[in-house]
Amino acid sequence: MTVRSQVPRPRDDNPISTVTEPELLGPQAVRGGHSGGCGDLAKFHVPEVVFGPGALAELGHCARRLGARRPFLVTDGGLTEARWVREAEGHLQDVGLAAVVWDQVTPNPKDHEIEAAHRRYADSGADVIIGVGGGSVIDAAKGVAILSGNGGRILDYEGVDQVVHPIPPLVMAPSTSGTGADVSQFAIVTDTAAATKITILSRTLVPEISVVDPRLLITMPDWLNAATGLDALTHAIESYVSRARSTLTDQHSLHAAGLISGNLARTLFRPTEAAPRVAMAQGALEAGMAFTNAILGATHAMSHQVGGLLDAPHGVINGVLLPHVIRFNAETDAARYVPLAEAVGVDTAALSAEEAALQLADRVRELADVVGVPKSLRSLGVSDVDVPVLTRNTLKDACLTTNPREATAADISRLFRAAL
Repeated sequence: MTVRSQVPRPRDDNPISTVTEPELLGPQAVRGGHSGGCGDLAKFHVPEVVFGPGALAELGHCARRLGARRPFLVTDGGLTEARWVREAEGHLQDVGLAAVVWDQVTPNPKDHEIEAAHRRYADSGADVIIGVGGGSVIDAAKGVAILSGNGGRILDYEGVDQVVHPIPPLVMAPSTSGTGADVSQFAIVTDTAAATKITILSRTLVPEISVVDPRLLITMPDWLNAATGLDALTHAIESYVSRARSTLTDQHSLHAAGLISGNLARTLFRPTEAAPRVAMAQGALEAGMAFTNAILGATHAMSHQVGGLLDAPHGVINGVLLPHVIRFNAETDAARYVPLAEAVGVDTAALSAEEAALQLADRVRELADVVGVPKSLRSLGVSDVDVPVLTRNTLKDACLTTNPREATAADISRLFRAAL
């Protein structure tokens, strides 16, 4: 088995930690382990990125550079039907590689699917793992890698830094413009017995290479295009206000928010136009680069639970919840939302910070309306009786840790009920 060449990271490398110390400049800052200026030590971990129309042609070379001899290609039936899997296999064959293909992934990847894929991986003697597909495919591919290097069951790895042994190299080619899974340290898995989603957070899960080819976005159905686009917008907004944000993530968050808000609707109404697709691919990429380092917030912590309960599209749930969370967070600190409001086109010159934040929330809801996302969780199948269990599970989600405002069980419950 081929494994990553990097030195394993110390176990105290907490991906959601930040260091805040008195301001230091000069050599003493280096000796003390502090950055100059703001005093925050920022980490920024992203893959190598191959970006642009036609980038999929580089897939074979990418796998070869990582030492592949028998790559394991994880995908789904939709990508097979759209012929992207055939093209990917062809590019691997061009460099002498015959892939083992696993295309049994379903939306919101299930624990048993990942474990079945891992058994096939182990039996085939495969090495480098390639994901060609959306976030579900990429999360499943990461799950196979976790089990290959660490054993056990995939649910054993819930939480932060539970993946302690090296895993096989990962190459990801996203087919949606939104999840950011191709550059992130997250894997989201459905616990089918508990009807919830678990979050696995580890820097080992950041792929070696992300191959972003905007051509793959053209075959998304409209509902998936809308859902993943709103997911990417949520990544941009939540990463910008996250407690773990830094100057290295801020610019990616803001630029992504502008690209996504300005181009998502255009991709629905002009699906084959190149420029909006390229812009959405870049927006999703930048939002992913931001949130994998800054982490997220209450919207994602809540959305994971609804998705696990209903097996509903993650981005659609985000589109319902995000305006409510923006308003909740802005009650205690609205200032961070002002640059975001400006990025999505709100004229903030005559507005207070609170007014700008509320207009941002309204603008998110307006975009969700344009792309056809329901206004309420109830329309997705959530009922009042579900709120207590959704609340309890939200409080355990790692994404809540970096929400800018502390949220109690009562707060989360009120947010769910407001979104009903």
